[in-house]
Amino acid sequence: MRAVSPPGAVLRRSAGNAGFTLIEVLLATLLMTIILGAMATVTAQWLPNWNRGMVRVQRAERLATGLDRIAADLAAAEMVPLKGAAGAPLFDGSELAVTFIRTAVGPNARPGLEIVRLIEKADAQGLAVVRERAPMVPMREDAQVRFSDPVVLVRAPFRVSFAYAGPDRVWQPVWRAQMELPEIIRITVRDAATGQVLAASTATVVHTNAPAECARAKSASQCLKARLKPAEASL
Repeated sequence: MRAVSPPGAVLRRSAGNAGFTLIEVLLATLLMTIILGAMATVTAQWLPNWNRGMVRVQRAERLATGLDRIAADLAAAEMVPLKGAAGAPLFDGSELAVTFIRTAVGPNARPGLEIVRLIEKADAQGLAVVRERAPMVPMREDAQVRFSDPVVLVRAPFRVSFAYAGPDRVWQPVWRAQMELPEIIRITVRDAATGQVLAASTATVVHTNAPAECARAKSASQCLKARLKPAEASL
């Protein structure tokens, strides 16, 4: 015959096997605390580096976009005098600013020409290269160009400077009151803190650097000199 266990013994075995013991719960809680602490430590060390990396990437993307806009504007400079058909074309270039005429571009721009100025200015966030524009309209001799629609292209910690070269390929810090536009414009980018020249620096070729009639002439230099004579006579 099979022996029958007393009812009390069955209840004791069932109570001992059901659920977790207090020691097991404490060990599980301790293990979870250790895991969460380790994850918090790793996250605290990794997150700042990730944020700094994202800031550098975004800053590099903004710099590349701004330089592309600057290069495209300079390459589209036109041989258009501001006052008088025989005068020098409007192109006033220095190391930290350049003003020129180009075909109007932009979603809200009207067909025609506009005067563009790229200039370094200071604001609450530091130095920045700003693009400004004004419509190309007839104006008096003493009239001042009023620029509007400022757009920040490059901001600190970067600084941008310009240099200009003609057919002789000699770089000059200033290009002003010339009868022709520079052939090449160098765009130098420096770190504002260290002054180091960055690899993002570039150069752009001006598409038009002489009037159309001189391009068709046998001697472009003689054509430019002939255009210069009326301007010299009026001085």
